[in-house]
Amino acid sequence: MVLNTLTQNNIHILQVIGDLDATSSLILDGGLASAIEQNKKAIVIDCNQMQYISSAGLGVFVSYLSDFESKKIYFALMGINDNVRNILTILGLEKLIKIIDELPTIEL
Repeated sequence: MVLNTLTQNNIHILQVIGDLDATSSLILDGGLASAIEQNKKAIVIDCNQMQYISSAGLGVFVSYLSDFESKKIYFALMGINDNVRNILTILGLEKLIKIIDELPTIEL
């Protein structure tokens, strides 16, 4: 997996390219921790090029939900494929994590 970081429209974007599995989830965890430490107020995970997500990858997102809420950070997954969407739905995570198709406009 490759993790690219960019900013667009006041949104900190972490672009996941490849599979998000147990090993690569550590990279994503570091990227999210860094964004939170930098006081980013909007974080979007761009999943357009992510084909697979393991339970460890999902665990990274879930582990930060309370941080996003307490620090009032907008957080969303963007461009997930049908397989990943089905996994999120089966686990009920679509109720906890915003799923978007394109970047929103965010005023900070």
